[in-house]
Amino acid sequence: MKYTRTAALAALGVAATLSLTACGGDGSGKDTSAKGSSSATSPSSPSTSSNSSSSSSSDSGAKAQGGTGSGDTQAGKDTKAGSGAANGATQTGSKSTFCKTANLAIDAVDAAPDATEGRINITMVNRGSTTCSATGFAGVDIKDADHTSSPIERGPAQPRVTTLKPGEAAIFNLAYTIDPSGNSLASPTHILVTPPNETHTVTLKWPAGAGAIKGDYTDVQVYPTHTTK
Repeated sequence: MKYTRTAALAALGVAATLSLTACGGDGSGKDTSAKGSSSATSPSSPSTSSNSSSSSSSDSGAKAQGGTGSGDTQAGKDTKAGSGAANGATQTGSKSTFCKTANLAIDAVDAAPDATEGRINITMVNRGSTTCSATGFAGVDIKDADHTSSPIERGPAQPRVTTLKPGEAAIFNLAYTIDPSGNSLASPTHILVTPPNETHTVTLKWPAGAGAIKGDYTDVQVYPTHTTK
């Protein structure tokens, strides 16, 4: 019996030892696996971070390159715009210059079509040696017998391109309603004309025989220049 109990206790001791060894082995295995997993994950994080950083760097590089490209393109646009402005200046420079008052022979005549509509035609002949532009509205004032001058307003019309070669003429007119009553308050004596885009004025006599102005000088209108062609 004593031997049997001793053998049994010895067997239990061996079993306990084996059990502890097995537990120790499993724990060690799990720890090793965990460490292995941690070790495997740990390197992958820097790798991922590195890839991400690399990708970000690439994106930044691409953006930087794209930005540079955009800047170059913008610079190109600016250059083209500058070139366009230069071309515009060249084109403007190549266009005819405005006619100078000193190079124009200016005259005024009565051109009323009937007894009710008054019209004064003012002709400007280019007596210069180069082609010039007389496009637009001339500045006009009418001087009265009482020595006052009244500016004439523009009529409802759009200017037409009026280019004059040497010897060619442009015409513009003053329009008003004729007063047949003989009681007109206007007594015009002279017409002061400043050609389009000029500052020098010429003084012309009011055409003899022109119909009397009905109303006041504010009822007279000046129309833009046009060629005689």
